[in-house]
Amino acid sequence: MKILDWYILKRYLFTFTMLLLLFIPIMITVHLAEKIGKILENEVPFGEVMAYLLDFTIYFSYLLFPLFLFISVIWFTSKLANNTEVIAFLSSGVSFSRFLRPYLIGASVVAVFSVILGLFLAPKASEGFNDFSSKYFKKGRSTVNNTNVFRQINDNEIVYVSNFNVKNKIGNNFTLEHFKNNKLKYKISASSIKYLPEDTIYRLKNYLKREVGEHEDKIEVLSSKDTLLAFDVDELIPEIYAAETKMYGELREFIDKEEARGSSNVGRFKLVLYRKWSLPVSVFILTIIALAVSSKKRRGGMGVNLAIGICIAMVFVFFDKIFGVMAEQSDFNPIIAVWFPNILFGILAAYMLYNAKR
Repeated sequence: MKILDWYILKRYLFTFTMLLLLFIPIMITVHLAEKIGKILENEVPFGEVMAYLLDFTIYFSYLLFPLFLFISVIWFTSKLANNTEVIAFLSSGVSFSRFLRPYLIGASVVAVFSVILGLFLAPKASEGFNDFSSKYFKKGRSTVNNTNVFRQINDNEIVYVSNFNVKNKIGNNFTLEHFKNNKLKYKISASSIKYLPEDTIYRLKNYLKREVGEHEDKIEVLSSKDTLLAFDVDELIPEIYAAETKMYGELREFIDKEEARGSSNVGRFKLVLYRKWSLPVSVFILTIIALAVSSKKRRGGMGVNLAIGICIAMVFVFFDKIFGVMAEQSDFNPIIAVWFPNILFGILAAYMLYNAKR
């Protein structure tokens, strides 16, 4: 590798790392100042707080990864341009494409790191972050109710609950229908269903089971019955952040299972899946845009480059959030929602790179 490559690559990775190290303590301080009252109120052990802050750091660093990278590239490239180093490089016979190479090498290193972070570290951090928040920060809040829960739990059974309390694991107007060869074999209904975690069973009030016979039906009626059922209560009503806490293979299986059950949150889950691969691609796109913006020496200096770069970054985030919400709240295709900002800004990156070369 040439001296030029090493020089730019070291600046690329050093600036990105230092920016992360600079913003992480700020994020932790602001978040801790907001939550310190509840932490003290619940007398949370010091070890749990430290583990939570580590999870918080990984979780939000992953979410803000592209912005940190974009700003760091603009920062150090603007310094090179203001010191006329970019002009010196290009005047020595180095083409702009050759000048771009160490940036792409640096982007490759960061992209690999983002893949490792997204596939292995971020899911565990998300699980720890959300579990801690649920245990201490949401303690004492009103319970969450889910209405009209309709799920196909396997190839032969469908369940329905008109209202389900996530915290207390209690549902009303429960129905389970069992089919074989597309024919109803039996139906279980109850006025309420309650999950008993100590015994991993369900308690059904006003239990009624009707078995469909060839000539007549068989009916069983009980005021209460404790029984095993072929589904897990957390699978019946999965938490919204469930997809964020799963490894890649588990996430794919989870999505397939939720699709079979007719979950209304499949779009949200697929967004998490697709973003694990769209984020590394955005690293290259934002690196090229940042280089094109900041490689030219401007009269206003570094401040103008940063202002332009921050505006572009905000537009990128805006598109990403808008299309993400559309996929979560409607039938809009999640893969289009995830990749459209990359495609749009990829075209912008190609255009800006072409003009920068000129």
